[in-house]
Amino acid sequence: MSRRTWIILAVVAVAVGGWLAWRATHRPDPAAAFTTATVVRGDLSEAITANGVINPVRVVSVGTQVSGTVSKLYVDFNSKVTAGQLLLELDPSVYAARLAASDAALANIRSSLLLQQANARRSAELFHQNYISRQDYETAQQVATSAAAQVEAAAAQVKQDRTNLGYTVIRSPVSGVVISRLVDLGQTVAASFSTPVLFTIARDLTAMQIEAAVAEADVAKVRLGQAVSFTVDAYGNRDFEGRVRQVRLNPTTQQNVVTYTVIVEVANPDGALLPGMTANASFLVSDHKDALLIPNAALSYKPADYKPAKRKPGPIVADTGGLTVFVLRDGRPQPIRIHVGASDANNSLVVSGPLKAGDAIITGDATKEQKAGGFGPPGTGGNKKG
Repeated sequence: MSRRTWIILAVVAVAVGGWLAWRATHRPDPAAAFTTATVVRGDLSEAITANGVINPVRVVSVGTQVSGTVSKLYVDFNSKVTAGQLLLELDPSVYAARLAASDAALANIRSSLLLQQANARRSAELFHQNYISRQDYETAQQVATSAAAQVEAAAAQVKQDRTNLGYTVIRSPVSGVVISRLVDLGQTVAASFSTPVLFTIARDLTAMQIEAAVAEADVAKVRLGQAVSFTVDAYGNRDFEGRVRQVRLNPTTQQNVVTYTVIVEVANPDGALLPGMTANASFLVSDHKDALLIPNAALSYKPADYKPAKRKPGPIVADTGGLTVFVLRDGRPQPIRIHVGASDANNSLVVSGPLKAGDAIITGDATKEQKAGGFGPPGTGGNKKG
């Protein structure tokens, strides 16, 4: 071979040797293949969440029993009213005419009654003197009695027409704030088959309630007097407080999802909460202090080559609630069996098992996370190792 060939082979040999030497001195850390978190002690609050609508505790719907055209309107949205205050008037002309006709009919029947009563008295005198027959006497008495009954019927009709005329004036039954007005000046209100709602009045806007829809899987964790915290979109950074007042037993089913309405009483002294707002409520189930916590991601992690150990011969022992998690020891994942209790969105409470604070528990494969969007070799570029 030529000198040039020997030089090329020498260069290649040196490069291969250098690469082998670098690889021998830069072996990847086995731990870098995993993402881990440190087992810590801390506080954990278990809660269930639900959404609901905020409404006043006591709402009164004001309607009308008669039909007519709105002739006068005295209140509007957000108007403060007192009990007995005039809210609206319907055109009274039709009902006033009916009352006038009833009064006239009553006067006519009363005058007829006077005549029939006089005829009955004369018939009685003539009958006792044997000038008329008993049949004529009894006929006169019956006519007078019938006239008296007609007077009572006419008087009842007058009372009814006078009442209907009074119904054309709508007054507030309670003190409060008008939160809804469903009619306008000149509008015709028809009360033929049902009572139309004209106004909705909230008695006290400083006392509100949330009508939260709680899923059937969580309703067993709700109890009377339970503390509830919630937020509304209008005040995203402000937390409001309330307490469970009632769990309604009437379920609601939508698309095969069963929910129960839970009433949460809320104080609203500053009027920040308005009717109709959507509340994102959190019901406090339990509160744990200085508990051993692990991230929820660790509960679902299993190495690709992991095979559960075969059960030893002997009686079967129940292991209710037991889970296998993996801790990093000597650079390798080691399975351990634990029992967990309450959990929140991030962590779970360890009830029992050979875990202690400071252990490195595996939450995932770093290589998978790097392929999903990280940069550089495993364990670098945003893949955190706890």
